[in-house]
Amino acid sequence: MKRYLFYVSQNYSFQILRPLQQAICNRGDEVRWFLAGNEVNRDYLCSAEVQLGTIADIIEYQPLAVFAPGNMIPGFIPGLKVALFHGFDVGKMNRRGGEDHFQIRGCFDLYCTQGPSTTARFQELAEQHGYFRVVETGWPAIDPLFDAVDSDSGNRKPTILLCSTFSRNLTCAPHLFDEVARIRNKADWRWLVQFHPKMPADIIIRYKELQNENLTFIETDDVLPLLQQADLMVCDTSSVLVMFLLLQKPVVTYKNISPGPYMHDISEASGLESAIANALKNPPELMQEIRQFANLIHPYRDGLSSERVLQAVEEHLSGSFTLKRKPRNIIRNFKARKKLAYWHL
Repeated sequence: MKRYLFYVSQNYSFQILRPLQQAICNRGDEVRWFLAGNEVNRDYLCSAEVQLGTIADIIEYQPLAVFAPGNMIPGFIPGLKVALFHGFDVGKMNRRGGEDHFQIRGCFDLYCTQGPSTTARFQELAEQHGYFRVVETGWPAIDPLFDAVDSDSGNRKPTILLCSTFSRNLTCAPHLFDEVARIRNKADWRWLVQFHPKMPADIIIRYKELQNENLTFIETDDVLPLLQQADLMVCDTSSVLVMFLLLQKPVVTYKNISPGPYMHDISEASGLESAIANALKNPPELMQEIRQFANLIHPYRDGLSSERVLQAVEEHLSGSFTLKRKPRNIIRNFKARKKLAYWHL
């Protein structure tokens, strides 16, 4: 029996990792979860999911591989370090002006990329750094995306899903609030609202106060059912919009930092209602752009990305290739030791 570990630092990790967990269990192997830090809600663990409480427990467990949808795994944790990403590349820049999605932190042995649009760039980085490999597998979080179908979609009001990132420079939530408050009083559409878990509490409170028969605020670690229910998304520069586009449904964005022809971007809140109305008509040119974009970002529709990830891990562990040694990451690992209260060698 093979042993695997999930390294979780944010609540969105549960949704990303559970399809992979199912694939592991289907093989007769086992998974343990490690919830790092106090930004993870332990109540999101299911009764059958087993948590390791300390680094010492992980050392004793000796996982074959460790999977993380975040930016790092401490070097003192045993096992192959596998990067799964916490979202899609939407052009966000870090504080130093670099491409956030492609930032290499010296933590991973294997990057499992989502599609052609990111694989080529990571391959270039692998050749540059020399201590990790890149395999295009698709994203495990997408595996169940196409499962559920709303059989009553023709007998209900169009559903609008409002999602937003927490970044103050990128979020649409405070800027669209007044317009959403006005529009939701009209009975034409049904609204669902779901925000990034780091969204400021005052914004969450304001939107919760908007709830009525037309608008529902939802707090969840699994956004997939909301994506499946909705007919259109209103968003900003959050990577969740890419997941929605993979369902080949229209997205209206507010001041997206890299708008493309596959979305309807607006720069003024006053244009929200008309943009929604137009996009709900599914214009042929827009839908064609969405299909082309989806194939570039994540062409896999078979629900087997988790299986490809596990295959990539097996190939990596049995491979005859030679990689450089990863950086020691002294400062980053020291911070991790302090955060996790682990000082043993």
